[in-house]
Amino acid sequence: MYIVEAENIVKKLKDKVILNNLTLRVPKGSIYVLAGPNGSGKTTSMRVILGLIKRDSGYLRVLGLDPESREWDIAKSRIGYLPEDAQPYERLTGLEHIVFYARLYSQSIEDYSGMVEKALKIAGLPYQILNSKVTTYSRGMKRRLLLSITLMHNPELALLDEPTSGLDVVSSYRIKEVIREMRGNGTTFIIATHDLKEAEKIADRVGFIAKGSIIAEGTVREILETFNAESLEEAYVKVVGDEF
Repeated sequence: MYIVEAENIVKKLKDKVILNNLTLRVPKGSIYVLAGPNGSGKTTSMRVILGLIKRDSGYLRVLGLDPESREWDIAKSRIGYLPEDAQPYERLTGLEHIVFYARLYSQSIEDYSGMVEKALKIAGLPYQILNSKVTTYSRGMKRRLLLSITLMHNPELALLDEPTSGLDVVSSYRIKEVIREMRGNGTTFIIATHDLKEAEKIADRVGFIAKGSIIAEGTVREILETFNAESLEEAYVKVVGDEF
């Protein structure tokens, strides 16, 4: 079963083609890594999948629905999204963030308590840090806090844009552990990254993207074998060459 099915998606901005017949399928309960350099179409792909921007043409179903349909508002509560440029409110503490979003998402006291507990576990930050204003946080701490808010409601599908980019070793490791654990509990992940070494460590399936198209797709092993490469970096270079 596929959580996301996209076929021949085209998106243009003025005269520039951003997505060029993008086709991908994301199996339920998998970690699908959309891998490619900046400007390859990763973020636009995510925004189209989320219905944040409209596609010009092509077939798209996410959780069985078209993101441009009237029914899409119902599906939004089953999704989590962490943009690359997301930033917490620096005048609030980490705990105040968690409490605010738990109140926003929850439908009952039980939901609220469960979300707070889950967010605290995902963030994995000491009590003293959680009660400090975010302005004192490192980049890694901020990212872990934002991830906890993104995943606190146990989404069926989570889209994470460069979740570990520029982070320290500990924060990067913790985030990957959270992703693996939640995948084991049924959450499907789409992760956009330009870091192919990170992709190799965490992906169930990888889609190489360049110039708005998927140019190679499969498990890490399949890609390495297909292109006779020792790493995803080597495979990507062999596929793209000097054209990007």
